[in-house]
Amino acid sequence: MARLAQTAGLTDVQSEILATVRQFVDKEVIPHAQELEHSDTYPADIVEGMKEMGLFGITIPEEYGGLGESLLTYALVVEEIARGWMSVSGVINTHFIVAHMISRHGTEAQKQHFLPRMATGEVRGSFSMSEPDLGSDVAAIKTKAKKTDDGYVIDGSKMWLTNGGSSNLIALLVKTDEGAEKAHQNLTTFLVEKPEGFGEVAPGLTIPGKIDKMGYKGVDTTEAVFDGYRIGADMVLGEAPGRGFAYMMDGVEVGRVNVAARACGIAIRAFELAVEYAQQRKTFGKAIAEHQAIAFKLAEMATKVEAAHLMMVNAARLKDSGERNDVEAGMAKLIASEYCAEVTQDAFRIHGGYGYSKEYEIERLMREAPFLLIGEGTSEIQKTIISRGLLREYKSRS
Repeated sequence: MARLAQTAGLTDVQSEILATVRQFVDKEVIPHAQELEHSDTYPADIVEGMKEMGLFGITIPEEYGGLGESLLTYALVVEEIARGWMSVSGVINTHFIVAHMISRHGTEAQKQHFLPRMATGEVRGSFSMSEPDLGSDVAAIKTKAKKTDDGYVIDGSKMWLTNGGSSNLIALLVKTDEGAEKAHQNLTTFLVEKPEGFGEVAPGLTIPGKIDKMGYKGVDTTEAVFDGYRIGADMVLGEAPGRGFAYMMDGVEVGRVNVAARACGIAIRAFELAVEYAQQRKTFGKAIAEHQAIAFKLAEMATKVEAAHLMMVNAARLKDSGERNDVEAGMAKLIASEYCAEVTQDAFRIHGGYGYSKEYEIERLMREAPFLLIGEGTSEIQKTIISRGLLREYKSRS
C-alpha cells in the first residue's frame, strides 16, 4: 500500500507544491521545532522561508500577485506544515482566512490595497471574533463601533487573536447599530491596519502581550483592547455594515477545513513517531511492534489517520466546487480533531516513560493536539452544526 494520507487526483502543480513543502518541513521545520517551541520563540526564519515559497499568497488570485490555488491545495499544504510544527501552520491560518474574506467580499479598492501585499507576506492577517466574556455565542458581541461624521469609533476588548502581535491587519467583528431585529445583522467586519508589536500600537489600540499557553507555542496569541479607536468607513469589509457575521462565518467555514488539516498533520506525525519507535524498542526479545497489543494499536491509529484525511479532503473539494459545505466541514473538523487527540495519546503510550520526556517529540504533540478540540468551534459546536444540517436535509414529512 501507499503511505498514509495520500490524495488521489492531484494535478502536477499540486503535487510539485506539496513535494516542495514537505522537503522544506523535513529540512527547516522539524529539526528546529523542539528548541523553538520549548523557548516559545517566534519562528522568524521559517516564516521568511514560507514567504519565499509564496505560501502566504497560495489562494490569493493571480491578478493580485498570488498563486491562485484551491482550498484543497492550501489544506494539504497546512497538513504538511502541521506535521512539522503546528504553530507554523497557525502563522498562515488566520492570514489565509482574512485573505479569503477580502477576496470573496472586499471592494475592489480593498482588494487592490491589501491582497498584493498579503500575497508576499508583507501584510499578515489576524482574525478576531471572540471576547473575554463570550466564545461561541458570536451574536452576544459587546465591542461596539459607533458611527461618526468621518467614520467610526471602536470601543471594547477582543480575545484569542492568533498572530495578534505579529500581524499588521486584523479582520475585526464588532457590533454596529443597523436597526436590525436579529442580533447577527447588527454585526460588522472592519479591516484594521496596525503596526506589529505589543503595547499601544496605535492611538486607541493596545495589544497587551502574549497569552501564556499550554501548547501552540512560538505563535503569539493575544488580546486586543480598543479605546476610542478611530477608523474610516472605507475599512468596513465590502463597505457593507451589518454583513459582518455572514462574512466571518464564510471565513470560519474554510477555517474549519484548515483545523481539520492541522489535526491530520499532527496525527500523521504522531503515527510516524510511534511506528518508528515501536520497531526500535525491544521487550521480551523482540520489537514491541511484533506484540499484538502494539500492532493492533498501530492498525487503529493508521485507520483513524486515513479516515480523517479523507473527510478533510472531501470538505475542501466541496467548498472548491462552490457548494455549501458547513456540515461536511463540521464533520471533518470534528472527526479529525478527536482522532488527532486519540492517535497522539496512543503514540504517547507506545513511547512509555520516554513520551513524558521533553527530549522526545511526542511530548510536544501531546500539548498541541488538545487545542484543535476547541479551535474554530468545539466538538459540541460541530455536532450542533452537523445535526441542524441533517435535520434540514432529512426533514420529516409527517
